[in-house]
Amino acid sequence: MEIRASIRIEESTFSLSDYQAFIDDNSDSIDDFKKIRNQAFEDELARWHANGQFHFDTDEGEAVATDITWSEDATVVDSPVSGSVWQTQVKVGDQVKAGQLLVVLESMKMEIPIYATSSGVVSDLLLKDGSRVNAGQAIVVLEELVTELVEGKA
Repeated sequence: MEIRASIRIEESTFSLSDYQAFIDDNSDSIDDFKKIRNQAFEDELARWHANGQFHFDTDEGEAVATDITWSEDATVVDSPVSGSVWQTQVKVGDQVKAGQLLVVLESMKMEIPIYATSSGVVSDLLLKDGSRVNAGQAIVVLEELVTELVEGKA
């Protein structure tokens, strides 16, 4: 559905005294509205307290050790943002190509795809779906794909 509207711009002058007169003339209506608005907020706040939404806590994902080391030629793919692992697209042992989707993160209701920066084999998948992740935290480790030459075959 497309809605088109035209905008009309008019030259005018703002008069503080006219504005103040408008506020004064409508003060009873304005006060009534504010009372209704404030009561509605208080009612909503009471509902949040009653059903536990006011102090909402989420279960934190498992902590992952940060002192893990990998081989020198390993490629460590880390998270550019804090959020959670929404969908893991690979598993340990999978061969991936540069640019292939590895993981989809969720952060602030946005999906953030994480792609392989090089070709290789997934040697470590450090987080599972639903785990919390911090910016800069390692998610996937890729090892260089080793091909053996066997009598003329690559």
